[in-house]
Amino acid sequence: MTVLERIKEVSKLRGYNLTKVNEMAHLGKNTIYSWKTKEPSHNNVQAVADVLGVSVDYLLGNTDEIHINKKDAPDDLKEFIDSTPILKYDGKDIPEAEMRIIRRILEDMDD
Repeated sequence: MTVLERIKEVSKLRGYNLTKVNEMAHLGKNTIYSWKTKEPSHNNVQAVADVLGVSVDYLLGNTDEIHINKKDAPDDLKEFIDSTPILKYDGKDIPEAEMRIIRRILEDMDD
């Protein structure tokens, strides 16, 4: 899998299109799309990895495990759920009605 394919895959999981990722990483217009034919700079890959919350090694294909970038990952589950537009379980999107149930269960936990 190429760098561009990995970025597309993770972007989709995060609910972003490549144009949005490109903007969030503060890259020039269509920079990510250009990686189909040319090699990206390390700084640009790092910027995209930071936006997507994954390691540069994952995007470069050095590992198949998506390691969450700890620098940007929230410590609080509520914050994580709120900041992640799409959550999946077993490869399927969790419907909003079920997410409300999950939130209620978590909110009712004893301290």
